Amino acid sequence: MEIQARKVDTVTIVSVSGKLDAVTAPDYEQRLRELLAAGGKTFINDFSDLTYISSAGLRSILTIAKTLKAEAGMLLFSGIKGPVKDVFEISGFGSLFELHDTLDSALQSIS
Repeated sequence: MEIQARKVDTVTIVSVSGKLDAVTAPDYEQRLRELLAAGGKTFINDFSDLTYISSAGLRSILTIAKTLKAEAGMLLFSGIKGPVKDVFEISGFGSLFELHDTLDSALQSIS
């Protein structure tokens, strides 16, 4: 898994590629916590290059989402497709979070 983060105005875009599973989920969660500690409150997870997500990955997302909710933050997703989209739909995450087909669409929804 590879994680890259960049800022667009007040939004932190977190691009995740590869697999988000039991091995990599702690790294994902740690990176998001670091970005939160640095003052980030609005996050878009760009999952367009994510090929797999496990229950451990979903758990990490929920943990970060709860932390953001307590901080009056926001977590959106873009680019979810294929097997990752299937997992989001089956798990009900599609109704828990705001999902966008593209990063541009997610950014526009915030402004």
